[in-house]
Amino acid sequence: MKKFFARTASAAGLFFALYAGTLAASPDDDFIAMRQAFQVGDSARVALYAQRFQGHVLEPYAAYYQLRPQLENINMSADTIKKFLTRYQDSPLSDRLQGEWLKALGKTQQWELFVEAYPGGINGDTELTCYSLQQRLGANDDNAFNAARPLWFNGRDLPASCTPVFEILLSAGTLTSDDVWTRLRLALETGNVSVAKRINQYLPGNQALNERKLTAATDNPLRYLEKHRNEIKTRADREIALFAMLRLLRSGPDQAYVYWTRIRGQFNEKDRSYFMVRLADQAARRLNPRALDWFREAASTSSTPVPLSDAQLGWKTRAALRVGDWGLVLETIEAMSDTEKETGVWRYWKARALKAQGKTVEANAILAPLSAEHNFYGQLAEEDLGVVMSALTEPYKATREEIAVIERSPGIQRALALYRMNLRIEAIREWAWAIRDLDDRQLLAAAEVARRNGLYDRAIHTADRTRLQHDFSLRFPAPHREAMRDALKQQELDEAWVYGLIRQESRFVSDARSSAGAMGLMQLMPGTAKWVAKKMGMQKYHKTLVTDINTNLMLGTYYLKHVLTLFDNQSLMASAAYNAGPGRARQWRDEKPLEGAIYAETIPFNETRDYVKKVMSNSMYYASTFGHQMRTLTQRLGIIPPKSNGVNVSEEEENKPDENQ
Repeated sequence: MKKFFARTASAAGLFFALYAGTLAASPDDDFIAMRQAFQVGDSARVALYAQRFQGHVLEPYAAYYQLRPQLENINMSADTIKKFLTRYQDSPLSDRLQGEWLKALGKTQQWELFVEAYPGGINGDTELTCYSLQQRLGANDDNAFNAARPLWFNGRDLPASCTPVFEILLSAGTLTSDDVWTRLRLALETGNVSVAKRINQYLPGNQALNERKLTAATDNPLRYLEKHRNEIKTRADREIALFAMLRLLRSGPDQAYVYWTRIRGQFNEKDRSYFMVRLADQAARRLNPRALDWFREAASTSSTPVPLSDAQLGWKTRAALRVGDWGLVLETIEAMSDTEKETGVWRYWKARALKAQGKTVEANAILAPLSAEHNFYGQLAEEDLGVVMSALTEPYKATREEIAVIERSPGIQRALALYRMNLRIEAIREWAWAIRDLDDRQLLAAAEVARRNGLYDRAIHTADRTRLQHDFSLRFPAPHREAMRDALKQQELDEAWVYGLIRQESRFVSDARSSAGAMGLMQLMPGTAKWVAKKMGMQKYHKTLVTDINTNLMLGTYYLKHVLTLFDNQSLMASAAYNAGPGRARQWRDEKPLEGAIYAETIPFNETRDYVKKVMSNSMYYASTFGHQMRTLTQRLGIIPPKSNGVNVSEEEENKPDENQ
């Protein structure tokens, strides 16, 4: 027995000796080890490392890592949570833990504690919203019925906490069978078949969809329609047939319309209008010239046509822009919701439509306030008023004292510490939390702190938030300029345009990696980088070199020059090609010359449409910052040549990877 205790004591001594050696490492190493222990659920190791962080700037994380695993313990003291929330309220961890605690309380139906802890200001977390509604419905809060009902009307999969809420609403008759059909269609039109099947269970058996048929329509819509097109009798049959037609739209609007003419007689007016709206919307998104005809058919099919959503009205407007129908542009924008029509994009195009109709005074009344906004549409509005962008206004420079105050902020210090350990997600959350309530001067001081620490993405993000006082050198930083000059000299590229593109691609994060696999400052896809390296004759190229700043700039500017040459030095199309591939950029042209702003506005991909606007807008600010001879944004956008003047592309260029993002 003595030998056993001796061996045990010896083992324990070795155990603590090993940990003592570990704890002698740097604080950064200890933090990483503590974080890893938390991730694998090793509470003992977390507690051991946490001792090292008492009084440290990262103490909130040590406390969180110890407290978080205990939330499922229903006997846990609420005071413990409250102390954490109070002590670490300057960290996003307080908000995170509060949300997690509320979910634990809702799951275990500890409603008294839930009500006490649930702040009315929590938005955007549907799971928590549904737990709150569960509590309110259980407490016979009549207002909860009206508050819960809007949640039902979407096609997304919702958290499990919403299911009891919906069952109460259905039992009470607040949700009717028509409401069930409405959500069923919403789920099907967004392709969420699994959600549709769950909703289907709320319908009586004699009304519900045949799920075997639904699966068949999902797998092969054309074959399903061919087999069942003469069997569209019930509402369930019509819903599945409409779903199959929506799936068929993926093959192209023209093919779908041909088939629709064979079966549309089996649908009522409202269903015909419903399908035609979606057909027209998809046609507009694909730049199909028949889109406007189909929008008109959708409106004339029924005495009460299906109303268009803001998104559908947006694409109808874009289709009208492509054909130059300014009257329809104005009419469609006016049909949008008040919120939507007040966005910069539609204010600008409304002004252009008014000006095209000779209503210059009304147009200028819209353009004047828009021109004060620092964005793509603000710049275009300024030019439409006859003002050419000149040197930027005198910037506000944060004082040494203002910068020192920001540097002492615990949230900023935590963010910098987390960045140092390459924990970018946590660092970004800390930074965002630290600057959320700052005024303009404080924001510019924080942006300067970010710039000094090489965090150009945070400098841009922070400086972009100012409302009245600005420093455009922080919004549009130009790091690595010496390395850039060498690359630009070789390729003869516009420095302002290239910087504008990099700002949009990576925010100057040299090791940035997109979800698609693009890497480095210029966000090169592996296939593109390899192709360029081969074209340049690079010896011993390896994909790990893509995040090297000099290599990335050399490869990226070569490829950018390649696409610019493909499009006859048209930087707008080259920007689109850099993001979505040369093939797509060519397809998005029209049969006639097209104003560059309209080409940009009607790019079908949301990401690319936003991207090219920001790249071209950025280039204007960089040109001003660099003191370059100014061209207007309209001149930079240019006129897009028609498809008939297509670029001749060699076989080698066609075989190059076509999509860089």
